[in-house]
Amino acid sequence: MYFVQSQRSQIRGQVTMVTMSWMLLLCVLAEGYRSEVGVQEGCGHWMGGIPGTPGLDGQDGRDGREGRQGETGDTGLPGVRGERGEVGEVGGDGFQGRRGFPGAPGLQGQRGESSFLYRSAFSVGLTTPTTTTDTPLHFTKIFYNEQHHYDDISGKFRCFIPGVYYFTFHLTVQGQGCKVGLYRNGRVMSLTLDQFLTSDLDQSSGGAVLNLSSGDQVWLQVYGAEQEEVGIYADINNDSTFTGFLIQPRLPSSPLDNRRR
Repeated sequence: MYFVQSQRSQIRGQVTMVTMSWMLLLCVLAEGYRSEVGVQEGCGHWMGGIPGTPGLDGQDGRDGREGRQGETGDTGLPGVRGERGEVGEVGGDGFQGRRGFPGAPGLQGQRGESSFLYRSAFSVGLTTPTTTTDTPLHFTKIFYNEQHHYDDISGKFRCFIPGVYYFTFHLTVQGQGCKVGLYRNGRVMSLTLDQFLTSDLDQSSGGAVLNLSSGDQVWLQVYGAEQEEVGIYADINNDSTFTGFLIQPRLPSSPLDNRRR
């Protein structure tokens, strides 16, 4: 390969020499002709030299300085929407937010069950003095007995609505001493003793809260042996009263809960 290139170079050099010889000859002849006609122009004016062999590539130059930042380009068109990603994991609890505004008032609820729908009350008084003992006192003066749960003939209150009741009495006592008992179904619940030492009138009072079932009966009676000088007094200026009323009803959840206890 090297030998072939060397031969080519020699042949190229010989051709170049021959060509230059012919050009010099032509130039001499031309000069003689121009001198005859009076033209003062050189040979190089009408005939250029043979181009030389291209030189080797030079080394790369240094990088130039950075140019100035160009103007911002126009916003491109929106790209195509990508596919929906997978649902991520549930994050932790965040901080508690601020308290919101009060909401609108709700609708009015239905009317609930009230104990006032169940009424039972009475208030009665004596009209004449009595000295009867061991029998219910008959209060025939009616202050209130709208439900008719107190029987003025027997002198007893009969329970129709099971629940908690309050009973109280205020009696004018005549004589030296008097015991008054509050009874339920023949059993004394409370006793009140008055021991006034003169023959004048005195006051005796008492009360109790009882849990009654339907059919229970409550009354007052003087306790002990009958005495003429001892009794419950009443006239137009003095009242002896007996009062009772329902505090809280006890509604049965089944018919068996309404049995007497």
